[in-house]
Amino acid sequence: MAILLRDGGWMTAATLADRLGVTPRSIRSYVTAVNGRVPGHPVVASGPAGYRVHPTGAALLREGEQPPASAPRERLRRLIHALIDSDGGIDLYGTAEKLHVSEATVESDLARVRALIRGGELSLERHGARIVLVGSELARRRLLSSLAHDEMADGAFDLEALRRIAGTSAVPAEAFGRFKAALAAELGDLGYFVNEFAVADVTLHVSIAVDRARQGRSLDTVHGEPPAEQQRLAAVVGRLAERELDAALGAGDRLHLASLLLTRVVVPDSREAGTSGVDAAVEEAVRAAVAHVSRAYLVDLGREEFVERLALHVQNLAHRARERAWSRNPLTRSLKATYPLIFEVAVSIAGDLSDRLGMAIRDDEIAYIAMHVGGELERERHDDARLSATIVCPGYYELHELLRSSVARSLGQAVEVTDVVTRVDPDWKAIATDLVLTTIEPPTPSETIVRIRPFLTEGDVERVMQAAARLRRGRRLSRLRAELERYFDAGAFLRGLDGSAGEEEIIRTLGGLLVQRGVIEESYVTGAIARERMSSTAFTDALAVPHALRMTAARTAIAIGIAEPSVPWGDGRVQVVAFAAFSESDREAFQTVFEQFVEVFGERENVERLLRRGTDFAGFLDELVAIIGT
Repeated sequence: MAILLRDGGWMTAATLADRLGVTPRSIRSYVTAVNGRVPGHPVVASGPAGYRVHPTGAALLREGEQPPASAPRERLRRLIHALIDSDGGIDLYGTAEKLHVSEATVESDLARVRALIRGGELSLERHGARIVLVGSELARRRLLSSLAHDEMADGAFDLEALRRIAGTSAVPAEAFGRFKAALAAELGDLGYFVNEFAVADVTLHVSIAVDRARQGRSLDTVHGEPPAEQQRLAAVVGRLAERELDAALGAGDRLHLASLLLTRVVVPDSREAGTSGVDAAVEEAVRAAVAHVSRAYLVDLGREEFVERLALHVQNLAHRARERAWSRNPLTRSLKATYPLIFEVAVSIAGDLSDRLGMAIRDDEIAYIAMHVGGELERERHDDARLSATIVCPGYYELHELLRSSVARSLGQAVEVTDVVTRVDPDWKAIATDLVLTTIEPPTPSETIVRIRPFLTEGDVERVMQAAARLRRGRRLSRLRAELERYFDAGAFLRGLDGSAGEEEIIRTLGGLLVQRGVIEESYVTGAIARERMSSTAFTDALAVPHALRMTAARTAIAIGIAEPSVPWGDGRVQVVAFAAFSESDREAFQTVFEQFVEVFGERENVERLLRRGTDFAGFLDELVAIIGT
């Protein structure tokens, strides 16, 4: 459902099967099961082109009955709640009977629970048929938080899912919405910079705290005198919880929730007072990381205000890392797929910070760094992103001036008018701007000439925007086409990747092809694996681009691996793996190849076409060049 909702259009059973790593037959059974959730109303429509979500399907599914206890995800949720809520543990046979499944199925689910808590502060202990969850109350709440985030599609703030997972079914969803809005408003009034995603995340923790407190499982009171700022926020959280949720939280819960808030908000006034409040080690690490990526990726991130704001964020990030209270970011997937270069800059910054400050940084936290980077690059972007345009409008009083003013008002962000021609017989060949906007018919049609009316209409604006987008895309892809033909190698093409090998083994296999050709050394392959461990390089639902952060290749080259069916990669599956080796002398090419290559593979039709026709290296390259040229 999440895949169909993101795509919005028709998808074949084969395509869905590749995305999920199952057979088309399984897809058909899944569709039947989903449609069975809302009797009489098809949630997923089917047709000759495959499947798509019915226009009202998502809403119907959300309003429909909850999944049965025997459904895998619901079963896991109930099992985790049972383990968390019971100090004495659960009985294997009694639990199987309650969930209407076999003991073997519960054993399988317990293995999934062990995988979820591996490496954390919780563990499962077995005493015959009794299984006990061992760990602190805070660790149990973190598990509930993780479960809730996984339940919410793409990290969206879903009030109904929040109530169901947190166990606060007695509290109306609207009450949590009011609590979140009131908390954001009061934080703003107190002078805090409010991160809406963070406030939503804290609301999730509040819902868990409310449920646990009602069970008599409050957090212990903190020893010693907490900082005044933490006490002030604790009072706000406690008062709003009592007013909006009819819940009385103890001092330990209030102070814990206030601590979560403090690691997720920024106090702008502190900088104005001349003290940023950032540890010297954090500020030094941020400055060094920013200086490094500015040189490595040819971007300008040196503005003092940007460095200070990022340092404040990283200090909060360091606190979250110590408390293992990670922030979730619902934009992680879209940021990675839409702005791969910005995300890559953020990964590099995160890598430097991780080395210097000794902390692991997760994908969602990297996405927040990417938002800082993207905002700064957007702020610093100059007008060179705009296309130049000439207006051809035969003179009649001030008509051409009115038209120029209308173009500037409606299209000023996309085009810059550099010339106005008022002749009825202009020298069309002499016009050298990117676009020509004309009120008269040109002698020869062209993609760079757009016919508009003397009084600009919405239709005119749309046509100009479309022409500008086509021109910019054409230029980007033309550069990519020229670069790719240089970087591909027939000997570094492999069709039939082994899906059971795992990401790192695939990286070693493709990297080995470039090592054999003297393009890179083994250290580059090791660097690519280290980069992959930081954050998955699956930038789209079909393509992974493993590479090292250091550009140490003798020359830039790309090894291609094709997988049929798809292979697991990160949290998803991919069908094309492009191991990219970049050299120091090709820094500018990195931006062209990296971002535009991801753009080409972001369109499902392109991927299917390449897989269908690119049966060998020559066919793959020809098809890729043809796609870029269209």
